[in-house]
Amino acid sequence: MNQDIYEHFHPDERPFIDRASEWVDRAGDWHEVKRTDFLDPRQAFILRTLAQRHPDVHLRLDGGYEGAERQRAIVAPDYRPLEAEPIGIAVLAIAASDRSPLELDHGDYMGAILGLGIKRDRVGDIHVHEHSCHCLVTEEIASYLNVHLRQVHRAAVLTEVLPLAELRPSVSEFEEMSLSVASMRLDGIASDVHRFSRARIVEPIRAGRCRVNWKVTEDPSRLLKEGDVVSIQGLGRFKLLEVEGVTKKGRIRVRAGKFI
Repeated sequence: MNQDIYEHFHPDERPFIDRASEWVDRAGDWHEVKRTDFLDPRQAFILRTLAQRHPDVHLRLDGGYEGAERQRAIVAPDYRPLEAEPIGIAVLAIAASDRSPLELDHGDYMGAILGLGIKRDRVGDIHVHEHSCHCLVTEEIASYLNVHLRQVHRAAVLTEVLPLAELRPSVSEFEEMSLSVASMRLDGIASDVHRFSRARIVEPIRAGRCRVNWKVTEDPSRLLKEGDVVSIQGLGRFKLLEVEGVTKKGRIRVRAGKFI
C-alpha cells in the first residue's frame, strides 16, 4: 500500500506514485526491467525515493547528456548491471528549410511536436540554436517525427535523426533582473519577475498551476531560497539566482533569471 508514501507528496502526484510503485515492485518481485519515458526532475526524485525503499531494486537515470533536466529511467533487479542497457534516446535535428526569418523558440518546437499527437513524456530536453534545434526524443517516436514533422510555427523545416554523440547542447539563457523585495514570499517575487500584480499571480498559484522545483505548490506565502526554480503555467519559468543582501530600508536584494 502507498498510503504511508502519499502523505509525503502532493495529491496531484498520486497517479505517478502508483505507476512508479508498480515499476519498482515488478523489478524487485518479478525480475522485470522497465525503461520509462522521460521524467521531469520531480518525477525522477519520486522514483528514486521508491526504488531506495526496495532492497532488491536499483535504477539508472539518463537524459542523453550530462546535466539533462528530463531523463529516462531504467528500473531493474539489483543483480542486473545497467551500464550496458540501451537508454533509447535519439536526437531529432530540426532546421528551417528556407532560412526563415522567423525566430523560433522552445515553445514553437514543442508545440509542433505535440501537435502531431506526441505525448509530452516522449520528449526530453530541447536545445534551440539559430535557425535549428536538437530535440531529444525516445527512439520509439524518432522515425515518425522524422517523416511527419514538416512545419514549426509558420516555418517549413527539414528533419534528421542523429545519434546521441552528435548532440549539440545549448546553454540556457536568462533575462536577468535585480529586484528589491519586501520578503522572500513566492507571490511577491513572482509578481515582480513577471511584472504582474500580486493578485494576478496569486490566482494561478492557488489553482495549482505553480511548481517550485517541479513540485506543485498552492501556497503564495511559501518562502523561496537561492537556486529555486519557479514555473507558473502560462507565464514561463524563472530561477532565483542569488540573494544579494538587505538594503538600509530593510528590503531584500535578489537577482532572478527568467528563462527565455
